[in-house]
Amino acid sequence: MKASEAVIDIFKEWNIAHVYGYPGDSINHLIEALRTAKDEIKFIQVRQEEVGSLAASAEAKLTNHVGVCLSIGGPGAIHLLNRMYDAREDGAPLVVITGQVSHDLVGTENFQEVNLERMFDDVAIFNRRVTSPELVQPLLKQAFKEAYTQKGVAVLSIPDDVFSQTVKKDKLRSIVHSNYRLFPDKEDVKQAAMLLQQSRKPVILAGKGAIPAREELEKFAEKIAAPVVVSLRGKGVLPDEHPNNLGNLGQIGTKPAYEAMAETDLLILIGTAFPYREFLPDDVSAIQIDIDPSKIGKWYPVDVGLVGSSKEILARFNEQLFYAENRSFLEACQENMANWWKHLDGIVADKEALQGPQVIHQLQAFVEDDAILSVDVGNVTSWSARFFRMTNQQFVISSWLATMGCGLPGAISVKLTQPEKQVWAICGDGGFSMVMQDFLTAVKYQLPITVLVLNNEKIGMIKYEQELIGNIPYQTDIEPMNYAAFADICGGKGYSATTQDELQSALAASKEDQLPTIIDVEIEDRAPLPGKIEWNQAKGYSKHVWEKLVEREGELDMPSLKTVLKRLF
Repeated sequence: MKASEAVIDIFKEWNIAHVYGYPGDSINHLIEALRTAKDEIKFIQVRQEEVGSLAASAEAKLTNHVGVCLSIGGPGAIHLLNRMYDAREDGAPLVVITGQVSHDLVGTENFQEVNLERMFDDVAIFNRRVTSPELVQPLLKQAFKEAYTQKGVAVLSIPDDVFSQTVKKDKLRSIVHSNYRLFPDKEDVKQAAMLLQQSRKPVILAGKGAIPAREELEKFAEKIAAPVVVSLRGKGVLPDEHPNNLGNLGQIGTKPAYEAMAETDLLILIGTAFPYREFLPDDVSAIQIDIDPSKIGKWYPVDVGLVGSSKEILARFNEQLFYAENRSFLEACQENMANWWKHLDGIVADKEALQGPQVIHQLQAFVEDDAILSVDVGNVTSWSARFFRMTNQQFVISSWLATMGCGLPGAISVKLTQPEKQVWAICGDGGFSMVMQDFLTAVKYQLPITVLVLNNEKIGMIKYEQELIGNIPYQTDIEPMNYAAFADICGGKGYSATTQDELQSALAASKEDQLPTIIDVEIEDRAPLPGKIEWNQAKGYSKHVWEKLVEREGELDMPSLKTVLKRLF
Protein backbone atom coordinates (compact mmCIF):
# COMPACT_ATOMS: atom_id res chain seq x y z
CA MET A 1 0.00 0.00 0.00
CA LYS A 2 0.99 3.64 -0.37
CA ALA A 3 2.27 5.62 2.58
CA SER A 4 -0.78 7.90 2.28
CA GLU A 5 -3.05 4.88 2.72
CA ALA A 6 -1.04 3.81 5.76
CA VAL A 7 -1.83 7.21 7.30
CA ILE A 8 -5.54 6.56 6.79
CA ASP A 9 -5.23 3.16 8.46
CA ILE A 10 -3.73 4.79 11.55
CA PHE A 11 -6.51 7.39 11.58
CA LYS A 12 -9.02 4.53 11.61
CA GLU A 13 -7.19 2.75 14.43
CA TRP A 14 -7.48 5.92 16.51
CA ASN A 15 -11.17 6.36 15.57
CA ILE A 16 -10.57 9.71 13.93
CA ALA A 17 -13.87 10.94 12.49
CA HIS A 18 -12.82 14.37 11.23
CA VAL A 19 -9.66 15.83 9.75
CA TYR A 20 -9.60 19.61 9.35
CA GLY A 21 -7.53 21.31 6.68
CA TYR A 22 -7.11 22.85 3.26
CA PRO A 23 -5.90 20.97 0.16
CA GLY A 24 -2.63 21.91 -1.49
CA ASP A 25 0.29 20.74 -3.55
CA SER A 26 2.48 19.11 -0.89
CA ILE A 27 -0.37 17.00 0.53
CA ASN A 28 -2.22 16.09 -2.67
CA HIS A 29 -1.46 12.37 -2.31
CA LEU A 30 -2.81 12.36 1.25
CA ILE A 31 -5.92 14.25 0.12
CA GLU A 32 -6.53 11.53 -2.48
CA ALA A 33 -6.32 8.88 0.24
CA LEU A 34 -8.83 10.85 2.30
CA ARG A 35 -11.13 11.03 -0.72
CA THR A 36 -11.19 7.25 -1.04
CA ALA A 37 -11.88 6.94 2.71
CA LYS A 38 -14.54 9.68 2.82
CA ASP A 39 -17.27 7.31 4.03
CA GLU A 40 -15.26 6.59 7.18
CA ILE A 41 -13.25 9.77 7.76
CA LYS A 42 -14.68 13.16 6.90
CA PHE A 43 -12.21 15.73 5.60
CA ILE A 44 -13.51 19.16 6.63
CA GLN A 45 -12.33 21.76 4.16
CA VAL A 46 -12.01 25.05 6.02
CA ARG A 47 -11.46 28.38 4.29
CA GLN A 48 -8.22 29.10 6.11
CA GLU A 49 -5.80 26.72 7.81
CA GLU A 50 -5.83 28.65 11.08
CA VAL A 51 -9.51 27.81 11.48
CA GLY A 52 -8.69 24.16 10.84
CA SER A 53 -6.24 23.92 13.72
CA LEU A 54 -8.55 25.84 16.05
CA ALA A 55 -11.49 23.58 15.16
CA ALA A 56 -9.33 20.50 15.79
CA SER A 57 -8.20 21.99 19.10
CA ALA A 58 -11.80 22.68 20.14
CA GLU A 59 -12.80 19.12 19.25
CA ALA A 60 -9.97 17.78 21.41
CA LYS A 61 -11.01 20.00 24.34
CA LEU A 62 -14.60 18.82 24.10
CA THR A 63 -13.94 15.09 23.68
CA ASN A 64 -10.54 14.63 25.38
CA HIS A 65 -9.71 12.63 22.25
CA VAL A 66 -7.01 13.49 19.71
CA GLY A 67 -7.93 16.19 17.18
CA VAL A 68 -6.30 16.15 13.74
CA CYS A 69 -5.57 18.88 11.23
CA LEU A 70 -3.34 19.08 8.17
CA SER A 71 -1.94 21.60 5.74
CA ILE A 72 0.65 22.06 3.07
CA GLY A 73 4.14 23.05 4.14
CA GLY A 74 5.27 26.65 4.00
CA PRO A 75 2.40 29.18 4.20
CA GLY A 76 -0.25 26.63 5.19
CA ALA A 77 1.83 25.32 8.07
CA ILE A 78 2.54 28.84 9.25
CA HIS A 79 -1.21 29.53 9.39
CA LEU A 80 -1.65 26.62 11.79
CA LEU A 81 0.81 27.88 14.35
CA ASN A 82 -1.27 30.26 16.50
CA ARG A 83 -4.01 27.72 17.09
CA MET A 84 -1.48 24.99 17.82
CA TYR A 85 -0.38 27.15 20.75
CA ASP A 86 -4.02 27.34 21.83
CA ALA A 87 -4.09 23.52 22.01
CA ARG A 88 -0.79 23.39 23.87
CA GLU A 89 -1.77 25.97 26.45
CA ASP A 90 -5.12 24.30 27.18
CA GLY A 91 -3.73 20.76 27.23
CA ALA A 92 -5.71 19.58 24.19
CA PRO A 93 -4.23 16.51 22.39
CA LEU A 94 -3.62 17.49 18.77
CA VAL A 95 -1.89 15.75 15.85
CA VAL A 96 -0.78 18.01 13.02
CA ILE A 97 0.38 16.69 9.66
CA THR A 98 2.03 19.11 7.27
CA GLY A 99 3.41 18.62 3.82
CA GLN A 100 6.94 19.60 2.84
CA VAL A 101 8.95 19.94 -0.35
CA SER A 102 10.25 16.65 -1.76
CA HIS A 103 12.83 15.13 0.55
CA ASP A 104 15.62 15.48 -2.01
CA LEU A 105 14.98 19.25 -2.10
CA VAL A 106 14.85 19.87 1.67
CA GLY A 107 17.51 22.41 2.60
CA THR A 108 17.85 23.90 -0.88
CA GLU A 109 15.64 26.94 -0.13
CA ASN A 110 13.13 25.69 -2.67
CA PHE A 111 9.75 27.24 -3.43
CA GLN A 112 7.58 27.37 -0.26
CA GLU A 113 10.25 25.62 1.79
CA VAL A 114 10.23 26.52 5.50
CA ASN A 115 12.27 24.91 8.25
CA LEU A 116 9.21 23.36 9.89
CA GLU A 117 11.09 21.46 12.59
CA ARG A 118 12.58 24.68 13.86
CA MET A 119 9.28 26.57 13.58
CA PHE A 120 7.30 23.94 15.51
CA ASP A 121 9.99 23.16 18.06
CA ASP A 122 8.56 25.36 20.81
CA VAL A 123 4.89 24.44 20.42
CA ALA A 124 5.20 20.68 19.96
CA ILE A 125 5.90 17.91 22.46
CA PHE A 126 6.71 15.65 19.48
CA ASN A 127 8.11 17.13 16.25
CA ARG A 128 9.59 15.04 13.45
CA ARG A 129 10.24 15.18 9.72
CA VAL A 130 9.70 11.90 7.90
CA THR A 131 12.77 11.08 5.80
CA SER A 132 11.59 7.82 4.21
CA PRO A 133 8.26 6.05 3.57
CA GLU A 134 9.16 3.31 6.06
CA LEU A 135 9.07 5.87 8.88
CA VAL A 136 5.56 7.17 8.19
CA GLN A 137 3.73 4.52 10.23
CA PRO A 138 5.99 4.25 13.29
CA LEU A 139 6.37 8.02 13.62
CA LEU A 140 2.66 8.73 13.14
CA LYS A 141 1.75 6.09 15.71
CA GLN A 142 4.21 7.68 18.11
CA ALA A 143 2.78 11.14 17.36
CA PHE A 144 -0.70 9.97 18.37
CA LYS A 145 0.58 8.35 21.54
CA GLU A 146 2.57 11.42 22.57
CA ALA A 147 -0.33 13.80 21.88
CA TYR A 148 -2.77 11.64 23.82
CA THR A 149 -0.63 10.76 26.82
CA GLN A 150 1.03 14.16 27.23
CA LYS A 151 -2.03 16.21 26.26
CA GLY A 152 -0.10 18.30 23.79
CA VAL A 153 0.65 18.93 20.14
CA ALA A 154 2.46 16.34 18.02
CA VAL A 155 3.68 17.31 14.55
CA LEU A 156 4.75 15.22 11.59
CA SER A 157 6.14 16.94 8.49
CA ILE A 158 6.00 14.62 5.48
CA PRO A 159 7.48 15.46 2.07
CA ASP A 160 4.87 15.00 -0.65
CA ASP A 161 6.85 12.41 -2.59
CA VAL A 162 6.91 10.16 0.49
CA PHE A 163 3.11 9.89 0.51
CA SER A 164 3.10 8.30 -2.96
CA GLN A 165 5.65 5.58 -2.20
CA THR A 166 4.83 1.96 -1.33
CA VAL A 167 5.26 0.67 2.21
CA LYS A 168 4.59 -2.56 4.07
CA LYS A 169 2.37 -2.64 7.12
CA ASP A 170 4.42 -1.61 10.14
CA LYS A 171 4.87 -4.32 12.76
CA LEU A 172 7.27 -2.45 15.03
CA ARG A 173 4.79 -0.32 16.94
CA SER A 174 1.16 -0.60 17.97
CA ILE A 175 -1.43 2.01 18.88
CA VAL A 176 -1.84 0.53 22.36
CA HIS A 177 -1.58 3.14 25.09
CA SER A 178 -1.82 2.10 28.72
CA ASN A 179 -4.20 3.67 31.16
CA TYR A 180 -2.82 4.11 34.65
CA ARG A 181 -3.92 5.34 38.07
CA LEU A 182 -2.06 7.63 40.39
CA PHE A 183 -2.83 8.04 44.06
CA PRO A 184 -0.96 10.22 46.53
CA ASP A 185 1.19 9.05 49.42
CA LYS A 186 -0.68 8.14 52.63
CA GLU A 187 1.18 10.70 54.71
CA ASP A 188 0.26 13.48 52.25
CA VAL A 189 -3.40 12.47 52.43
CA LYS A 190 -3.21 12.43 56.22
CA GLN A 191 -1.64 15.89 56.36
CA ALA A 192 -4.25 17.27 53.96
CA ALA A 193 -7.06 15.75 56.05
CA MET A 194 -5.64 17.43 59.15
CA LEU A 195 -5.60 20.83 57.45
CA LEU A 196 -9.16 20.31 56.23
CA GLN A 197 -10.46 19.43 59.70
CA GLN A 198 -8.68 22.41 61.32
CA SER A 199 -9.89 25.02 58.84
CA ARG A 200 -12.74 27.34 59.81
CA LYS A 201 -12.93 29.19 56.47
CA PRO A 202 -11.91 26.82 53.65
CA VAL A 203 -12.36 27.86 50.01
CA ILE A 204 -12.18 25.54 46.99
CA LEU A 205 -10.86 26.77 43.65
CA ALA A 206 -11.97 24.25 41.03
CA GLY A 207 -10.80 24.06 37.43
CA LYS A 208 -11.28 21.88 34.39
CA GLY A 209 -9.71 18.90 36.15
CA ALA A 210 -12.55 18.88 38.68
CA ILE A 211 -15.31 18.55 36.08
CA PRO A 212 -15.17 14.72 35.93
CA ALA A 213 -15.57 14.75 39.73
CA ARG A 214 -18.72 16.88 39.82
CA GLU A 215 -20.64 14.61 42.19
CA GLU A 216 -17.65 14.05 44.48
CA LEU A 217 -16.86 17.77 44.55
CA GLU A 218 -20.42 18.63 45.54
CA LYS A 219 -20.31 16.17 48.47
CA PHE A 220 -16.82 17.31 49.50
CA ALA A 221 -17.77 21.00 49.53
CA GLU A 222 -20.86 20.29 51.57
CA LYS A 223 -18.98 18.07 54.03
CA ILE A 224 -16.24 20.60 54.82
CA ALA A 225 -18.62 23.62 54.55
CA ALA A 226 -16.60 25.25 51.78
CA PRO A 227 -17.73 27.64 49.07
CA VAL A 228 -16.54 26.76 45.57
CA VAL A 229 -14.89 29.33 43.33
CA VAL A 230 -14.29 28.31 39.71
CA SER A 231 -11.72 29.15 37.07
CA LEU A 232 -13.00 30.02 33.60
CA ARG A 233 -12.33 26.48 32.36
CA GLY A 234 -14.02 25.14 35.47
CA LYS A 235 -17.31 26.94 34.82
CA GLY A 236 -20.00 24.30 34.91
CA VAL A 237 -18.25 22.05 37.43
CA LEU A 238 -21.24 22.92 39.63
CA PRO A 239 -24.42 24.62 38.41
CA ASP A 240 -23.98 28.37 38.74
CA GLU A 241 -26.87 28.65 41.19
CA HIS A 242 -25.69 25.75 43.35
CA PRO A 243 -25.69 26.91 47.01
CA ASN A 244 -21.91 26.44 47.33
CA ASN A 245 -20.94 28.10 44.03
CA LEU A 246 -19.52 31.64 44.22
CA GLY A 247 -18.77 31.87 40.51
CA ASN A 248 -15.61 32.79 38.66
CA LEU A 249 -12.49 34.45 40.00
CA GLY A 250 -10.43 37.22 38.46
CA GLN A 251 -11.23 39.97 35.99
CA ILE A 252 -14.22 37.98 34.74
CA GLY A 253 -15.26 37.01 38.25
CA THR A 254 -17.71 37.85 40.99
CA LYS A 255 -17.37 40.05 44.04
CA PRO A 256 -18.27 37.17 46.44
CA ALA A 257 -15.52 34.98 44.96
CA TYR A 258 -12.97 37.78 45.33
CA GLU A 259 -13.97 38.47 48.93
CA ALA A 260 -14.05 34.80 49.94
CA MET A 261 -10.45 34.48 48.75
CA ALA A 262 -9.50 37.47 50.89
CA GLU A 263 -11.03 35.87 54.02
CA THR A 264 -10.09 32.19 53.68
CA ASP A 265 -7.69 30.36 56.00
CA LEU A 266 -7.28 27.34 53.66
CA LEU A 267 -7.14 27.30 49.87
CA ILE A 268 -7.96 23.99 48.16
CA LEU A 269 -6.93 23.92 44.50
CA ILE A 270 -8.60 21.13 42.52
CA GLY A 271 -7.65 20.47 38.90
CA THR A 272 -6.66 24.04 38.15
CA ALA A 273 -3.55 25.95 37.14
CA PHE A 274 -5.10 29.35 37.87
CA PRO A 275 -2.24 31.77 37.15
CA TYR A 276 -3.46 35.13 38.46
CA ARG A 277 -1.65 35.29 41.78
CA GLU A 278 -3.09 38.70 42.63
CA PHE A 279 -6.56 37.18 43.03
CA LEU A 280 -5.39 34.44 45.41
CA PRO A 281 -4.82 34.81 49.18
CA ASP A 282 -1.57 36.37 50.31
CA ASP A 283 -0.41 33.81 52.83
CA VAL A 284 -2.62 30.88 53.83
CA SER A 285 -2.23 27.12 53.99
CA ALA A 286 -3.02 25.39 50.71
CA ILE A 287 -3.77 21.91 49.36
CA GLN A 288 -3.52 21.13 45.67
CA ILE A 289 -5.00 18.14 43.81
CA ASP A 290 -3.82 17.54 40.25
CA ILE A 291 -3.20 14.60 37.93
CA ASP A 292 0.00 16.27 36.68
CA PRO A 293 2.87 16.36 39.23
CA SER A 294 4.50 19.29 37.44
CA LYS A 295 1.50 21.50 38.27
CA ILE A 296 1.83 21.04 42.04
CA GLY A 297 3.00 24.31 43.59
CA LYS A 298 3.61 25.90 40.19
CA TRP A 299 1.29 28.86 40.68
CA TYR A 300 0.78 28.88 44.45
CA PRO A 301 3.03 27.79 47.36
CA VAL A 302 1.04 24.79 48.61
CA ASP A 303 1.58 22.91 51.88
CA VAL A 304 0.38 19.58 50.52
CA GLY A 305 0.31 18.35 46.94
CA LEU A 306 -1.86 15.34 46.09
CA VAL A 307 -1.14 13.79 42.69
CA GLY A 308 -3.98 11.76 41.26
CA SER A 309 -7.53 11.80 39.95
CA SER A 310 -9.68 14.45 41.59
CA LYS A 311 -12.59 12.01 41.45
CA GLU A 312 -10.75 9.32 43.44
CA ILE A 313 -9.08 11.65 45.93
CA LEU A 314 -12.29 13.53 46.73
CA ALA A 315 -14.18 10.25 47.08
CA ARG A 316 -11.58 9.12 49.63
CA PHE A 317 -11.91 12.38 51.58
CA ASN A 318 -15.70 12.04 51.53
CA GLU A 319 -15.34 8.65 53.22
CA GLN A 320 -12.85 9.80 55.86
CA LEU A 321 -13.70 13.37 56.85
CA PHE A 322 -16.14 14.41 59.56
CA TYR A 323 -19.06 16.67 58.72
CA ALA A 324 -18.08 20.26 59.60
CA GLU A 325 -20.35 21.62 62.33
CA ASN A 326 -19.25 25.23 62.08
CA ARG A 327 -20.83 26.50 58.85
CA SER A 328 -20.81 30.24 59.54
CA PHE A 329 -18.28 31.10 56.85
CA LEU A 330 -20.16 29.15 54.18
CA GLU A 331 -23.46 30.72 55.23
CA ALA A 332 -21.93 34.21 55.05
CA CYS A 333 -20.60 33.48 51.56
CA GLN A 334 -24.02 32.18 50.53
CA GLU A 335 -25.68 35.36 51.77
CA ASN A 336 -23.07 37.38 49.91
CA MET A 337 -23.77 35.40 46.74
CA ALA A 338 -27.53 35.90 47.11
CA ASN A 339 -26.85 39.65 47.21
CA TRP A 340 -24.68 39.29 44.10
CA TRP A 341 -27.49 37.58 42.17
CA LYS A 342 -29.81 40.44 43.13
CA HIS A 343 -27.14 42.84 41.93
CA LEU A 344 -26.94 41.09 38.54
CA ASP A 345 -30.73 40.88 38.33
CA GLY A 346 -30.84 44.63 38.71
CA ILE A 347 -28.45 45.09 35.79
CA VAL A 348 -30.35 42.87 33.35
CA ALA A 349 -33.74 44.22 34.46
CA ASP A 350 -33.20 47.37 32.37
CA LYS A 351 -35.66 46.79 29.52
CA GLU A 352 -34.52 49.84 27.58
CA ALA A 353 -30.83 49.00 27.33
CA LEU A 354 -29.37 46.43 24.96
CA GLN A 355 -25.94 45.70 26.37
CA GLY A 356 -23.85 42.56 26.74
CA PRO A 357 -25.49 41.49 30.04
CA GLN A 358 -29.02 41.86 28.66
CA VAL A 359 -28.10 39.83 25.56
CA ILE A 360 -26.67 36.94 27.59
CA HIS A 361 -29.65 37.08 29.97
CA GLN A 362 -32.09 36.82 27.04
CA LEU A 363 -30.07 33.99 25.52
CA GLN A 364 -30.46 31.94 28.70
CA ALA A 365 -34.13 31.21 28.00
CA PHE A 366 -33.39 29.68 24.59
CA VAL A 367 -30.39 27.50 25.48
CA GLU A 368 -31.14 23.84 26.10
CA ASP A 369 -29.93 22.19 29.28
CA ASP A 370 -27.25 20.10 27.52
CA ALA A 371 -26.27 22.69 24.92
CA ILE A 372 -22.65 23.53 24.11
CA LEU A 373 -21.52 27.14 23.86
CA SER A 374 -18.34 28.09 22.03
CA VAL A 375 -17.35 31.42 23.56
CA ASP A 376 -14.98 33.83 21.83
CA VAL A 377 -12.43 36.06 23.52
CA GLY A 378 -13.11 39.63 24.62
CA ASN A 379 -15.93 41.33 26.48
CA VAL A 380 -18.16 38.40 25.51
CA THR A 381 -16.01 36.16 27.72
CA SER A 382 -16.68 38.36 30.75
CA TRP A 383 -20.39 38.68 30.07
CA SER A 384 -20.85 34.96 29.36
CA ALA A 385 -18.92 33.92 32.47
CA ARG A 386 -20.79 36.34 34.70
CA PHE A 387 -24.34 36.46 33.34
CA PHE A 388 -24.94 33.01 31.80
CA ARG A 389 -26.13 30.72 34.60
CA MET A 390 -25.01 27.25 33.62
CA THR A 391 -26.89 24.13 34.64
CA ASN A 392 -25.56 21.22 32.58
CA GLN A 393 -24.27 23.09 29.55
CA GLN A 394 -20.62 23.12 28.46
CA PHE A 395 -18.33 25.98 27.47
CA VAL A 396 -15.63 25.57 24.82
CA ILE A 397 -13.12 28.40 25.05
CA SER A 398 -9.56 29.49 24.39
CA SER A 399 -8.43 29.79 27.98
CA TRP A 400 -4.68 30.27 28.43
CA LEU A 401 -3.85 31.71 25.03
CA ALA A 402 -7.14 33.63 24.82
CA THR A 403 -6.99 33.84 21.06
CA MET A 404 -9.67 35.93 19.36
CA GLY A 405 -11.66 34.22 16.64
CA CYS A 406 -12.15 30.92 18.47
CA GLY A 407 -15.95 31.09 18.74
CA LEU A 408 -17.00 30.12 15.21
CA PRO A 409 -14.40 27.35 14.61
CA GLY A 410 -15.24 25.87 18.00
CA ALA A 411 -18.94 25.77 17.17
CA ILE A 412 -18.23 24.10 13.80
CA SER A 413 -16.19 21.30 15.37
CA VAL A 414 -18.66 20.85 18.24
CA LYS A 415 -21.59 20.40 15.85
CA LEU A 416 -19.63 17.93 13.75
CA THR A 417 -18.66 15.97 16.86
CA GLN A 418 -22.01 16.10 18.66
CA PRO A 419 -24.64 16.79 15.98
CA GLU A 420 -27.51 15.97 18.34
CA LYS A 421 -26.62 18.88 20.67
CA GLN A 422 -27.74 22.48 20.37
CA VAL A 423 -24.62 24.54 19.57
CA TRP A 424 -24.07 28.28 19.95
CA ALA A 425 -21.12 30.52 19.14
CA ILE A 426 -21.03 33.67 21.28
CA CYS A 427 -18.81 36.23 19.61
CA GLY A 428 -17.94 39.89 19.60
CA ASP A 429 -17.77 41.57 16.21
CA GLY A 430 -13.99 41.84 16.60
CA GLY A 431 -13.42 38.11 17.11
CA PHE A 432 -16.03 37.00 14.60
CA SER A 433 -14.73 39.23 11.81
CA MET A 434 -11.31 37.56 12.11
CA VAL A 435 -12.72 34.23 10.92
CA MET A 436 -16.10 35.08 9.41
CA GLN A 437 -15.12 33.58 6.05
CA ASP A 438 -15.54 30.17 7.65
CA PHE A 439 -19.24 30.70 8.16
CA LEU A 440 -19.17 29.30 4.63
CA THR A 441 -17.73 26.10 6.10
CA ALA A 442 -20.79 25.77 8.33
CA VAL A 443 -23.00 26.33 5.28
CA LYS A 444 -21.08 23.83 3.15
CA TYR A 445 -21.47 21.05 5.71
CA GLN A 446 -25.05 22.07 6.61
CA LEU A 447 -24.31 22.63 10.29
CA PRO A 448 -27.28 24.23 12.09
CA ILE A 449 -25.32 26.34 14.56
CA THR A 450 -26.31 29.79 15.78
CA VAL A 451 -23.70 32.53 15.92
CA LEU A 452 -24.63 35.34 18.27
CA VAL A 453 -22.59 38.42 17.29
CA LEU A 454 -22.54 41.17 19.93
CA ASN A 455 -21.87 44.09 17.64
CA ASN A 456 -20.69 47.41 19.05
CA GLU A 457 -18.34 48.22 16.16
CA LYS A 458 -15.42 48.19 18.57
CA ILE A 459 -12.65 46.03 19.90
CA GLY A 460 -14.39 46.63 23.21
CA MET A 461 -12.07 45.06 25.76
CA ILE A 462 -9.01 46.76 24.29
CA LYS A 463 -10.83 50.11 24.30
CA TYR A 464 -11.41 49.82 28.03
CA GLU A 465 -7.89 48.54 28.67
CA GLN A 466 -6.57 51.69 26.98
CA GLU A 467 -8.82 53.82 29.16
CA LEU A 468 -7.79 51.84 32.24
CA ILE A 469 -4.18 53.01 31.91
CA GLY A 470 -5.30 56.57 31.27
CA ASN A 471 -4.96 56.61 27.48
CA ILE A 472 -7.39 57.90 24.89
CA PRO A 473 -8.79 54.90 22.93
CA TYR A 474 -7.07 54.62 19.54
CA GLN A 475 -7.77 52.30 16.58
CA THR A 476 -10.34 50.29 18.52
CA ASP A 477 -13.25 51.16 16.22
CA ILE A 478 -14.31 48.56 13.65
CA GLU A 479 -15.87 49.32 10.29
CA PRO A 480 -19.66 48.75 10.35
CA MET A 481 -20.79 45.43 8.94
CA ASN A 482 -24.21 43.87 8.43
CA TYR A 483 -23.52 40.34 9.65
CA ALA A 484 -27.14 39.26 9.16
CA ALA A 485 -26.97 40.14 5.46
CA PHE A 486 -23.63 38.36 5.27
CA ALA A 487 -25.27 35.19 6.63
CA ASP A 488 -27.98 35.36 3.95
CA ILE A 489 -25.44 35.93 1.17
CA CYS A 490 -23.45 32.89 2.33
CA GLY A 491 -26.51 30.66 2.14
CA GLY A 492 -27.35 30.70 5.83
CA LYS A 493 -29.95 32.68 7.73
CA GLY A 494 -29.43 36.11 9.24
CA TYR A 495 -31.33 38.14 11.83
CA SER A 496 -30.74 41.69 13.04
CA ALA A 497 -31.66 42.94 16.50
CA THR A 498 -31.51 46.50 17.78
CA THR A 499 -33.97 46.12 20.66
CA GLN A 500 -34.63 43.49 23.31
CA ASP A 501 -37.92 42.57 21.61
CA GLU A 502 -36.17 42.06 18.27
CA LEU A 503 -33.50 39.97 19.99
CA GLN A 504 -36.13 37.75 21.62
CA SER A 505 -37.86 37.21 18.26
CA ALA A 506 -34.55 36.39 16.55
CA LEU A 507 -33.54 33.91 19.27
CA ALA A 508 -36.92 32.18 19.06
CA ALA A 509 -36.79 31.98 15.25
CA SER A 510 -33.21 30.70 15.20
CA LYS A 511 -34.18 27.69 17.31
CA GLU A 512 -36.38 26.47 14.47
CA ASP A 513 -33.82 27.04 11.70
CA GLN A 514 -31.99 24.10 10.18
CA LEU A 515 -29.43 26.38 8.56
CA PRO A 516 -26.33 28.01 10.03
CA THR A 517 -27.60 31.25 11.53
CA ILE A 518 -26.17 34.60 12.55
CA ILE A 519 -27.98 36.91 14.96
CA ASP A 520 -26.40 40.35 14.61
CA VAL A 521 -27.16 42.23 17.85
CA GLU A 522 -26.40 45.94 17.97
CA ILE A 523 -25.30 46.55 21.54
CA GLU A 524 -24.50 49.65 23.56
CA ASP A 525 -21.11 50.21 25.14
CA ARG A 526 -20.50 48.72 28.56
CA ALA A 527 -17.28 48.30 30.51
CA PRO A 528 -16.26 44.69 31.30
CA LEU A 529 -15.48 45.56 34.91
CA PRO A 530 -14.16 42.95 37.32
CA GLY A 531 -16.34 41.74 40.16
CA LYS A 532 -14.37 43.79 42.66
CA ILE A 533 -13.05 47.15 41.51
CA GLU A 534 -9.70 48.04 43.02
CA TRP A 535 -8.67 51.67 43.21
CA ASN A 536 -5.38 51.04 41.38
CA GLN A 537 -7.45 49.63 38.51
CA ALA A 538 -10.04 52.37 38.51
CA LYS A 539 -7.81 55.42 38.87
CA GLY A 540 -6.85 55.27 35.18
CA TYR A 541 -10.38 56.17 34.20
CA SER A 542 -11.36 59.80 34.02
CA LYS A 543 -13.46 60.99 36.98
CA HIS A 544 -16.53 61.25 34.76
CA VAL A 545 -16.17 57.73 33.34
CA TRP A 546 -15.37 56.29 36.78
CA GLU A 547 -18.46 57.80 38.43
CA LYS A 548 -20.60 56.61 35.55
CA LEU A 549 -19.26 53.07 35.83
CA VAL A 550 -19.72 52.85 39.59
CA GLU A 551 -23.27 54.13 39.24
CA ARG A 552 -23.98 51.60 36.48
CA GLU A 553 -22.37 48.64 38.23
CA GLY A 554 -24.00 49.47 41.55
CA GLU A 555 -20.88 48.38 43.41
CA LEU A 556 -22.16 50.09 46.55
CA ASP A 557 -25.58 48.38 46.63
CA MET A 558 -24.46 45.24 48.46
CA PRO A 559 -22.64 44.76 51.77
CA SER A 560 -19.14 43.30 51.79
CA LEU A 561 -18.41 39.78 53.05
CA LYS A 562 -16.67 41.33 56.07
CA THR A 563 -19.94 43.03 57.04
CA VAL A 564 -21.88 39.78 56.70
CA LEU A 565 -19.27 37.85 58.69
CA LYS A 566 -19.46 40.29 61.60
CA ARG A 567 -23.10 39.34 62.08
CA LEU A 568 -22.37 35.62 62.08
CA PHE A 569 -19.11 35.23 64.00
